[in-house]
Amino acid sequence: MFNKVLIANRGEIAVRVIRALRELGIKSVAVYSEADRQSRHLALADESVCIGPAPARDSYLKAERILSAAKITGAQAVHPGYGFLSENASFSKACRDQGLRFIGPSPEAISSLGHKIEAKEIARKAGVPVVPGAAGEGPALAEAARKVGFPVMVKAAAGGGGKGLRLVREERLLSSEIEKASGEAKAAFGDGTLYLEKFIEHPRHVEIQIAADEAGGVVAFPERDCSVQRRHQKLIEEAPSPAVTPALREKLQSSAIRLAKACGYTNVGTVEFLLDRSGEYYFIEVNTRLQVEHPVTEMVTGLDLVHEQIRLAAGLPLSFDSERASRISAHCIEHRVNAEDPSRGFAPCPGLVEGLTLPAGPGVRVETHLYPGYTVPSYYDSLLAKLIVSGQDRPAALSRALRALGEFSVGGLKTTLPFHRRVLQDERFRSGDFDTSLADILLQEDAHAGS
Repeated sequence: MFNKVLIANRGEIAVRVIRALRELGIKSVAVYSEADRQSRHLALADESVCIGPAPARDSYLKAERILSAAKITGAQAVHPGYGFLSENASFSKACRDQGLRFIGPSPEAISSLGHKIEAKEIARKAGVPVVPGAAGEGPALAEAARKVGFPVMVKAAAGGGGKGLRLVREERLLSSEIEKASGEAKAAFGDGTLYLEKFIEHPRHVEIQIAADEAGGVVAFPERDCSVQRRHQKLIEEAPSPAVTPALREKLQSSAIRLAKACGYTNVGTVEFLLDRSGEYYFIEVNTRLQVEHPVTEMVTGLDLVHEQIRLAAGLPLSFDSERASRISAHCIEHRVNAEDPSRGFAPCPGLVEGLTLPAGPGVRVETHLYPGYTVPSYYDSLLAKLIVSGQDRPAALSRALRALGEFSVGGLKTTLPFHRRVLQDERFRSGDFDTSLADILLQEDAHAGS
């Protein structure tokens, strides 16, 4: 096991990893930008190193500075958290070349799965269902679109997070949307390569958490439902999914395990699927890192994924088997609380935290780096906190989540808390009969009511 680990991240995930390291008796090294001098993760870490100015491109995305910080502090491993360099194959390889353990999969796995076209081919060969589609240049994409039929989704091959993503419902719009998507992908990921897929109408977004050791052992956890999204980014996640039967769960888990074994995957990751109204499922992508919503799986199973990440990176075998990983002991819902104004299209709202009241009580967990007097910077992701609530079943979890949301307040900032309460009070969400369009529908309804 490691003696010291550097966390190449900030905010609530840095706090989460530092706490896990302390529980395992491992010293922690925090890195920070000049904008994060007052950040909570510095106070919790054993050591800290400034790595540059506020913009991420000059600090948290500067691999050489992070590696230098690891060297001068004597860290043996690097935990990348999520975002920033967490899915950067070059950074993973640089860690390995400098004798550091990267707490995540190999650079080879990150590279092959990080490219959406290659990942789909791996899935297809592993017998995992994929959405009909094709890759290629403009004319080839146009021909492929005609074959699979409109509507289609045009996607960036090298990235995610809604960048380089376009829904095209008519052929006459295809050329212009391809040009826009390619330009956006080039700017975001340095690669304008695109592919397209048949657009699945009214899907649910479900995902399977996996964990794998270096001896070839792979386990899959119960699914998470991530269908409440805005601009293709998740707002609410829950497990188990109201739309997944035990038989379907077994198929999803089996597909995720086959895919992981097909590419020699190690450490933790998430295999994402679309689920249509008929119960058919299709592979989307693999997130080769810890997910923002990992606490959902932890609360449902009682297992600690960050502990397991660290153990696996140290070369230890999985600490549990498939039966244990699949055991569901509760229903859980996670709310991503962002510094955003839903009434203004979720516009970011950084600023001073003038007051803070966090919910508590049975089955309530809050992951955050906030404190009164902290200034939320404008340079980074707007995630303020994650509220994770569990109950014996879905109705109990819903009631508890509403109670916890009512206790949660962040003074001085606009947040997404009111929108979360709005979702939980909507009958479509409460009944479990919803899809990825729900958030947009609610926003449209609220805008219409306001006018």
